[in-house]
Amino acid sequence: MENLLQDHEDVLVHKHQTEGGSCWGEAILNRPQRKNAIVGPLGRGLAAGIRLLDKDPQVQAIVLRGAGGSFCSGLDLAAFNDTPEPEWLGDFQSIWRSAHRALFECATPIIGAMERYAINGGAALAIACDYLIVGEEAFLQVGEVQIGMAAPYNMAWLNLRHSEAVIAQVTLVGDRMQGAELMRLGLATQCVADADVVECASALAIRMAGFPEGTPAKIKRGMRARLQHGADEWFDQHTQVAGPSVKPSSMKSG
Repeated sequence: MENLLQDHEDVLVHKHQTEGGSCWGEAILNRPQRKNAIVGPLGRGLAAGIRLLDKDPQVQAIVLRGAGGSFCSGLDLAAFNDTPEPEWLGDFQSIWRSAHRALFECATPIIGAMERYAINGGAALAIACDYLIVGEEAFLQVGEVQIGMAAPYNMAWLNLRHSEAVIAQVTLVGDRMQGAELMRLGLATQCVADADVVECASALAIRMAGFPEGTPAKIKRGMRARLQHGADEWFDQHTQVAGPSVKPSSMKSG
């Protein structure tokens, strides 16, 4: 059984119930016509959707994916440079922080279903997932170094999960990394045929949903117990190191 909990223009949220009565959630980036590129409303919808699922004690796991067979192509540069300016433009930094704060504070395990690509800002969303399933031909790219930018949210999530040696390989050259390489570096936890990514992520969520209620969240809280920082403190230190942000008009969309 499936319930649509959030019919947001840019992010859909579903709650699924298995035949055994256990539940899992799904947050879907829903701008397939723009390859799920990031705009302010998508950030707002993602923050609201993750928090909605996380506060539901029945939801044991969350699948994060993109609609239309792509994960996320990064910032939507056309929207950022539209005339007249979109109403959310001046608030985008706080909107995007809110989305990452929701991911950081989410106690429910998040399973990423990375189809086709996750680029720059989209890569940060993929790396934020606790468990990442990727397609064999899909690629992740943290390419900001090639255009003279820092990558604060990518760096924040990479520093949370990976060693300096791995981070260097991902960020210092900024090339595309496909499924097998993501597995070798430990960025992906499972690499499957491209057509099977969503099905495998959903199967894992169904399996987690069948565990005793509340235990996946307890395990995740235990994973995070070592941290001495809250979300904003963690992201602030990476933003401060990165220095002033570059206007989106100077970025490539990937």
